[in-house]
Amino acid sequence: MSRHLDLADSSARSPLNHGSRRTPALLSVIIPCYNEEEVIGETIKRLRSFCASLTDLDVELIFVDDGSRDRTRTLLKGFASEDARIKLICFARNFGHQIAVTAGIDAARGDAVVLIDADLQDPPEVILQMVEKWREGYDVVYGTRTERPGESRFKLATARSFYRLLNRLSEVPIPLDTGDFRLMSRDVVTTLNAMPERDRFVRGMVSWVGFNQIALPYRRAERFAGESKYPLRKMIRFATDGILSFPASPCRSPWPWA
Repeated sequence: MSRHLDLADSSARSPLNHGSRRTPALLSVIIPCYNEEEVIGETIKRLRSFCASLTDLDVELIFVDDGSRDRTRTLLKGFASEDARIKLICFARNFGHQIAVTAGIDAARGDAVVLIDADLQDPPEVILQMVEKWREGYDVVYGTRTERPGESRFKLATARSFYRLLNRLSEVPIPLDTGDFRLMSRDVVTTLNAMPERDRFVRGMVSWVGFNQIALPYRRAERFAGESKYPLRKMIRFATDGILSFPASPCRSPWPWA
């Protein structure tokens, strides 16, 4: 698969192109999954409902199974066999959320690319508002959580501390209360795909690349089913990776050309 969309094809598909060759733009939705058998059926249902509401966009749903040990992969294969919009990337083992997201970004063909988790805490319906902002000319529309029901005080406190520490260390501010739930234009995706980082911290990288970005406030939901895939040990590892791999400082830059 080609790493980048051909520029001529991108122009023909763009929703902002008014030429005679205009065709429906393609929206890629990337959904990383790890042991989500209890929720994946409802996730597919909600995403299909979302797709039905888009009358002038084609959609591909890219599920990245990050080495699930339950029936997530089997269920996804069944859904993919009956719905041509569903694409499936399967890892032989668990590599982690950021690697799964990166694989989806690399495979996406869309003029715009959305990242969303499978647990339905980030409502698929919010993507409609992201698409509207994209059509207004924004390259990145990132979801900002106004409420986070179902999450412990400890998790909320550690999340706040992590982002404040990261922003103190970094020359590039990362929006508070913001995860990976976002829409990115093809130009942003092409730039991310060209970056050589092995330890990926996607939300930090998206902030760093610039472009025209805007926040979209939304209310986060509780998990529909199943358990959080970020126990304390993984939260600490994720925070450490983010702090070590992303911040630029006078004594250390994570990008060779910076």
